[in-house]
Amino acid sequence: MPLRYQTVSFLSDYGTADEFVGVVHSVIRSLAPDVRVIDVTHEVPPFDTRAGGLTLARAAQYLAPGVVVAVVDPGVGTDRRAVAVEVGDGASVLVGPDNGLLAPAVAMVGGATRAVELTNREYHLVAPGPTFDGRDVFAPVAAHLCNGVPLTELGTPIDPATLLPSMIPLTREEDGGLEAEALWVDRFGNVQLNVDPDELAPYGDPVRVVAGGRSRVARRIEAFGELGVNELGLLVDSYGLIALVADRSSAADALSIGESDAVRLELIDDDDTGGATVPVQLRPRNDQ
Repeated sequence: MPLRYQTVSFLSDYGTADEFVGVVHSVIRSLAPDVRVIDVTHEVPPFDTRAGGLTLARAAQYLAPGVVVAVVDPGVGTDRRAVAVEVGDGASVLVGPDNGLLAPAVAMVGGATRAVELTNREYHLVAPGPTFDGRDVFAPVAAHLCNGVPLTELGTPIDPATLLPSMIPLTREEDGGLEAEALWVDRFGNVQLNVDPDELAPYGDPVRVVAGGRSRVARRIEAFGELGVNELGLLVDSYGLIALVADRSSAADALSIGESDAVRLELIDDDDTGGATVPVQLRPRNDQ
């Protein structure tokens, strides 16, 4: 029988030091040998469903059509639901715990078509214990979906509106400034904010950025290379949100910003020339 889906995209907080990722791969391939498993990341901070949900949402629209297995599951073994959520009229199915992890990605790709709770144990492995649903539930379900098992065979249909939402913060205007939050700090120290480019427009250029009791000035840019040494910038990142950045250094370190930290953006008055806590120098040009 031809495969219904060709790929399984896999995200987790498992890390790579233990055998967990390899075991999940092997379970999928043992049941669906021709399926390709794509590792999105396994470095989501342990137990952090919010970070996992945001990571999955950033990736969702670029993942190959198919099955997505997402496992950040601090409630494994409890009565939290295990679910499969169909999106795009069947173009893809997201499989994982119903703990808010899947919700941002489902919203990003236009909402759910159908959803089921994974109650049919015929499509699970026999589990020696209740603490590894990635291996015992989500991996075999993903493989069976790829092999053409209908979604409705996997369990009880549920209303997609009952799926647990993720708590994604919204910006708010307060005392003449925009109160935002750091959604993500990447490995380069770029700080993605929950700020749409249109929200930033009223605050001019440059903008005062306040976080953790520190204040810096950042100017609007389109590329990292427009910045000088020790200078901060605000640009539209590769996901369409505003990010606080530096060129070849960490903007997060400059203001001691971590994920979920509050960040305030303020208009700078014409007579306000302060803000930078360190001098700005132009980067020397390397002529050939």
